[in-house]
Amino acid sequence: MASEREPMIRVTAMPADTNPYGGVFGGWLMSQMALAAGSLASREGQGKAVVVSATDFAFPGAMAVGDELSVYCEIAARGNTSLTIMAEAIARERNGESVRRVAQGTFKFVLLDENDRPRAAAQSEKVST
Repeated sequence: MASEREPMIRVTAMPADTNPYGGVFGGWLMSQMALAAGSLASREGQGKAVVVSATDFAFPGAMAVGDELSVYCEIAARGNTSLTIMAEAIARERNGESVRRVAQGTFKFVLLDENDRPRAAAQSEKVST
């Protein structure tokens, strides 16, 4: 399944990322999604961005050790000092091309200045990649 989207982050699940039952830990998935969403928030906000909430999480699929995780993000809303980012986690099986959604959720970030105070979002120009 080819995708026109570019992932914000791509990583392989390792044995240390498992829960006591041997599956990939949902907390690890959430942390990878937060890293990806934070990357987009910092890029779009042109500076420091910290997560203030994480909501609407669902884990419709399971990942195995060795699967490749790609996290795709998009901006869902812009506030005066905040960005809300939707993240979708897609796993690709290690030895093939089969893909499935394993998690999705929403992160809200507040943009901070050099004194760690909320600041207005810069009106960024679109940068082509």
